[in-house]
Amino acid sequence: ARQTGADVPVCLESHGRLMRGIGEILSAPLDLPALPAVLVNPGVAVPTKDVFAKLGLRSGETCGSADEIDPRRLKDRDALMAYLGQHPNDLERRAVALEPVIAQVLAALSDQKSCGFARMSGSGATCFGLFGSDREAADAAQALASARPAWWVAATVLNSADKIASD
Repeated sequence: ARQTGADVPVCLESHGRLMRGIGEILSAPLDLPALPAVLVNPGVAVPTKDVFAKLGLRSGETCGSADEIDPRRLKDRDALMAYLGQHPNDLERRAVALEPVIAQVLAALSDQKSCGFARMSGSGATCFGLFGSDREAADAAQALASARPAWWVAATVLNSADKIASD
């Protein structure tokens, strides 16, 4: 799987993990709380290699914080939200430089009254917003889909087994 792409192995296992480097450095599996979410993709391709090229890393250099976290700390929703708020996606700014519509997606998610957190996933272009309840996520998804019919929008729940239950 790693020969296909550095971040492919994480996709083969149904557990949330923190990723560093170019996606090849994985934390222990995380036991995450249920996270009502809205996923949005504006329909643009953002090649991962182009996003990483924007980082300007030298050969062998990686991005991402080197700090480790006790995965048990992230079981609590408030602790998880605080952690995410302190640890940005290092690729987001670079992906936005390639496809500015990603910034529009993040703004549209953040503008939803019940969105507690919005961020780009991976190297883009899909973004997610985290909400306090399934109803809030469903309402936000409906509002976003109505306002931006060309975007792919889905309400979901990311749960502790990291399985996606879609509405």
